[in-house]
Amino acid sequence: MVRGKTQMRRIENATSRQVTFSKRRNGLLKKAFELSVLCDAEVALIIFSPRGKLNEFASSSMQATIERYRRHTKDTQTNNKSVEQNMQHLKQEAAAMMKKIELLEISKRKLLGEGLGTSSIEEIQQVEQQLERSVTKIRARKNQVFKEQIEQLKEKEKVLEAENARLYEKYAGKPLQVLNKQREILPNTESDPSSEVETELFIGLPETRLKAPSFK
Repeated sequence: MVRGKTQMRRIENATSRQVTFSKRRNGLLKKAFELSVLCDAEVALIIFSPRGKLNEFASSSMQATIERYRRHTKDTQTNNKSVEQNMQHLKQEAAAMMKKIELLEISKRKLLGEGLGTSSIEEIQQVEQQLERSVTKIRARKNQVFKEQIEQLKEKEKVLEAENARLYEKYAGKPLQVLNKQREILPNTESDPSSEVETELFIGLPETRLKAPSFK
């Protein structure tokens, strides 16, 4: 059988209550002292008895510890307040951003010709004007790109013409010089009859070619 925990409540008998207070107070003061010594902790303990008597313990200075506690509490409250303000600001920004996204989606659908069933004549005219402005910007950009490409082609043409002129100057007279050198190396066939090339066509065995036939 599991026993339930005993519920703590106020001691009704005044004498018993005073005895219990004295015992628990002394034990609490002892534990505070031990904690400060064993763990090198800064401990401050304040106890008021039922009759209003002050009982306190401080490991260093009670006033210094209280001031430290106040600074810590103030910093914590300031930090918490700052965090709450930042969170509230972020929520507001997120809500505004969602609203802008929704409006942009509606505008996008209208520009695509969708969702115009509930639009008024003024809204449709605004969409038409927006499309006309967009087409004008697109055409201007297209003409600019064409002009830039034409300029690039002209620059390439100039480079190719310069390269062509350089190559012409370098190799224009070379074929004639090569022909003259070839003529100097080859023998003079016009002055030497023995250098004539035999072009006669002969049909028969090689031996008959050496001896000319005699007819008697």
